[in-house]
Amino acid sequence: MKNSPEPTVVVRRIPVWKQLLSPEQQIAMVEDLRGVVKAAPLFSPVTPSGKEMSVRMTSAGKFGWVTDRRGYRYEPKHPSGAPWPEVPESVLDVWRTVSGYDRDPESCLVNFYGTDAKMGMHQDKDEADFNAPVVSISLGDAALFRIGNLERGGKTESIWLESGDVCVIGGEARLLYHGIDRIRPGSSSLLPNGGRINVTMRVVT
Repeated sequence: MKNSPEPTVVVRRIPVWKQLLSPEQQIAMVEDLRGVVKAAPLFSPVTPSGKEMSVRMTSAGKFGWVTDRRGYRYEPKHPSGAPWPEVPESVLDVWRTVSGYDRDPESCLVNFYGTDAKMGMHQDKDEADFNAPVVSISLGDAALFRIGNLERGGKTESIWLESGDVCVIGGEARLLYHGIDRIRPGSSSLLPNGGRINVTMRVVT
């Protein structure tokens, strides 16, 4: 991937590159992510309050993000005790193209959304340095991405993220509340059984 082109659209200070990844690049990335899942199987996380999240997840890199009764945090190993696999080069290539940051990500979170999965409004704030952005890649079925404010509540804006889209949550937008309201089943043929993969890269330390 070459130097980053200009983003297609900016929503609440979050730039979005529509179809930054070609269909061929998307297929190759999904294969790379299958390798990640083989080494570190998807699991169903539980919030500190005991509620099971509707997405399944795993990670790659030096750290993986986990949640359970002990709280939200990064851990150096999968819940099974195995180390996380390395971040695929295809994923790192996207970070290096759009992040504008001089450090590679230490964590690559892989979320799988089934037909009914969603993600409530939240901030990404378990990292030590908010100067580093969060880079998000969408693969598979489209998802309605809602972006709010620095505090809970208030007016929000939404955009459909489709397969191959990439967005960067950084700068003044780094701590904006955001979430996924719903998936549009059948909107992509990338994943044979449907659903959506969301890959997010973060610098942790």
